[in-house]
Amino acid sequence: MRRVAVLGSTGSIGENALRVVEAAPSEFRIVGLAAGRNHGRLSEQISRHRPPIAAVCAGEGEPLCAMLEEAPAEVVTGEEGMVRVATMEEADIVLIAISGAAALAPAFAAVQAGKTVALANKECLVMAGELILETAAKTGAIVLPVDSEHSGVFQALAGRPVGQVRRIILPASGGPFLDTPLAEIEKATPEMALNHPTWNMGKRISIDSATLMNKALEVIEARWLFNVPPERVDVVIHPESVIHGIVEFVDGSMVAQMSVPDMRLPILRALSWPGRMDAGLPRLDLAAFGRLTFREVDHKKFPALGLAYKALETGGTAPAVLAAADEEAVAAFLDNKIPFGRLVPAIAEVLAEHKPQPADSIARVIEADHWAREKTRDLIDKA
Repeated sequence: MRRVAVLGSTGSIGENALRVVEAAPSEFRIVGLAAGRNHGRLSEQISRHRPPIAAVCAGEGEPLCAMLEEAPAEVVTGEEGMVRVATMEEADIVLIAISGAAALAPAFAAVQAGKTVALANKECLVMAGELILETAAKTGAIVLPVDSEHSGVFQALAGRPVGQVRRIILPASGGPFLDTPLAEIEKATPEMALNHPTWNMGKRISIDSATLMNKALEVIEARWLFNVPPERVDVVIHPESVIHGIVEFVDGSMVAQMSVPDMRLPILRALSWPGRMDAGLPRLDLAAFGRLTFREVDHKKFPALGLAYKALETGGTAPAVLAAADEEAVAAFLDNKIPFGRLVPAIAEVLAEHKPQPADSIARVIEADHWAREKTRDLIDKA
């Protein structure tokens, strides 16, 4: 039986992970949970799975304890509490599903502890990919992708050496504005941008899908995760979201991973790796789809993608700044502080002003993250 700790258990990925565990009770057991401020949902999860430890944000321990009644979990708080869950000896695999930069400290701690880490958070590898994977190589930690695209590439690679790879291709759905004229996109409301045609995701990633910033971050993530140079990572629009990752090999052959667009599938792949198991999840009916289509990315409509390659070319802390500026800009858009058309230009301005430093420590990466957030907020406030 695999013992699993889930950080970010009340979010979309975390909830899906618990559904996977519940579908296979003889294969998985929850030994740790961590969440933010959703006390009600977390208390329900603790009562159902009865892990020995659970973590919440700083200052949120008492409200959670008041809801737990007779559930036996030890409640820990803040970043220190998240790290405790991420490094607990009882966990065979640690699923990092916390959104944004808050995942970095517990994810890095899990890698330092030599854990098998199922990573559903983009920012960890975007901000500190080289550092995390160098550390994993020293400690014996295994980093498994949970993003559907990176899980698809991971499966298509099937352990083949990177020297055999010509290109990694990340499919993008195109989001809700794929066929919307640019002039209309710039005036889009949060409600319009959140209306993703294929995936049911959290607000931040839904907005990032609308700008294609999610794919920009995935390019950076793929560069480190699969140890390939940026020029060998491409993006193609694939509206049906059936093909999740493609690998083109040096002989011209392509291998693609396909499944229904359901996040439980890449979660199950990570939790059950290196084996495979049937957890009763949906199967793909190719005849029902009838046709799978592909398009080139319109970089004029989706300029965010180019920022990923710029950040990688700049190097150092530039990718961390890109991720932090995006998180702040998306929050401002959702609060109606900036129009949709201002989102990516604001991020680009912050990236252009940054003076990169080597991303050789978590402290330096966090410093760049804080600088970018402050710069982005100042830029938005002055607009």
